[in-house]
Amino acid sequence: MPKHIFVTGGVASSLGKGLTASSLGRLLKARGLKVVMQKLDPYINVDPGTMNPYEHGEVFVTDDGGETDLDLGHYERFIDENLTRASNATTGSIYQSVLAAERRGDYLGKTVQVIPHITDEIKRRIHQVATDDTDVVITEVGGTVGDIEILPFLEAIRQYRKDAGRDNVCYIHVTLVPFIGPSAEQKTKPTQHSVTELRSRGIQPDIIVCRSEAPVEVGLKDKISNLCDVPDNAVINAADARNIYELPLILHDEGLDTVALEVLRMETSDIDLSSWQRLVTRVEESTAPVKIGLIGKYIELPDAYLSVVEALKHAGFHHEAKVEIDWIQAEDVEGLLASGRLADLDGIIIPGGFGSRGFEGKIAAAGFAREHDIPCLGICLGLQAMTIDFARNVMGLVDANSTEMDPTTQYAVIDLMHDQRDVSDKGGTQRLGAFYAILEPDSKVHALYGEPVVSERHRHRWELNANWKPRFERSGLRCSGLSPDRRLVEFVELSDHPFWVATQGHPEFKSRPDRAHPLFSGLISAALARRDATPPGLRRMLDEVSEPSSTADTTAE
Repeated sequence: MPKHIFVTGGVASSLGKGLTASSLGRLLKARGLKVVMQKLDPYINVDPGTMNPYEHGEVFVTDDGGETDLDLGHYERFIDENLTRASNATTGSIYQSVLAAERRGDYLGKTVQVIPHITDEIKRRIHQVATDDTDVVITEVGGTVGDIEILPFLEAIRQYRKDAGRDNVCYIHVTLVPFIGPSAEQKTKPTQHSVTELRSRGIQPDIIVCRSEAPVEVGLKDKISNLCDVPDNAVINAADARNIYELPLILHDEGLDTVALEVLRMETSDIDLSSWQRLVTRVEESTAPVKIGLIGKYIELPDAYLSVVEALKHAGFHHEAKVEIDWIQAEDVEGLLASGRLADLDGIIIPGGFGSRGFEGKIAAAGFAREHDIPCLGICLGLQAMTIDFARNVMGLVDANSTEMDPTTQYAVIDLMHDQRDVSDKGGTQRLGAFYAILEPDSKVHALYGEPVVSERHRHRWELNANWKPRFERSGLRCSGLSPDRRLVEFVELSDHPFWVATQGHPEFKSRPDRAHPLFSGLISAALARRDATPPGLRRMLDEVSEPSSTADTTAE
């Protein structure tokens, strides 16, 4: 039977449960164990696919087409395993399954209740990811202890220890040790109250992970140990790290993996963290600055582009460069073009998204990058913006557009996919999951990937209208990657540009900290070449243009 580790959180959200769970997964894998991870989310949506990015951040897509919580991205990046839709379960999906079973008569006329029917379905979801070759399942429970919507999940994981056996389950509780400025003290009361609430639900944590800005003193650890009834060595401090990839090393030094294995009565081989230590060293040594403009419409919420940001960082690590992201609101691009701010960028990335807001700005940014030889990578909607720019400004189709933005456009170079035309439900009905593409020989993307057939994850309804493909290629836009049946355009590029490449897929989901994705690596390589080719005097002048002086401000007034 696989062992199970359940990670809960208290006091406040966004404490880092996902990163704590991911780091522990990395440590256990470094000990030779087969680890799988899972997120239980208490919201009633069936999945995050229909949720606004301001509500939820990015939607992470799995190979099998699951639209999941962004924490799965952290899981995959840390343990380097491709997860499935089974690794994310929500209250909505659980109730949906239970109600469907009731409608089929599976409960033989019994009254359907939270206990046992909902809790049994939660336990079934946990058991579902525990395959025969799995050693440890790490399950993160979303939300915080005390939230009303989290109660069925807490009851389910409480029951799981009784069902699986005491030595097969470990409870880890992540909590906050805040620093109170006026008294200049770290306080343990929030942790005490959070653990008390968890114990009131029948769960005694085996390990407490204390999040803090600065290291927690030994005396405070002893206090938490005594008042929360956990051993001294089971109070683990996760102080703020220089970068998230340092966290597994910090938690290992604190003994997190050692204590968890003791609780689970597991013996493993010695841990080998040499490859991860090399990664962290490389992160610290990546100092050459390179400025990438991210043209987005949700820039107030960086989590909306979490995987894109991490993929840019990974590419920076690969080239020993420190990626500085310039967050640019897509709606402001046309004004920024007049001020010359985009000229200061070493590269541009145009990420995915939906809806018309800011789309014209993305098209303008794509055109500026094309005309001024600025390396540019387009992702999903980014490909569509770059394609429309080319149609309007190179092919002369001034009204070219996407039917998503303008259903009556005369030149529908981007159109709704044929199999999406009769779709009415919005949730889980897009083109989702991993799809293969055949790359054209001697293309930029073929050279970057180093192989003729690649697979990327997708999440879209609109595509480049295949009827326009011959005309695009005659005008110089190369359709460098096609679906195996050659009906769908998956990659486009300009051969005579340093790097003007786009994909309909979402390559950011497959990037790893120690294995940068080829497209992101190509973008950063080209951006570094542009930076190195810019004379120092011109670079200083561009910096001055991008940062208005106080005199200019006074004149404007």
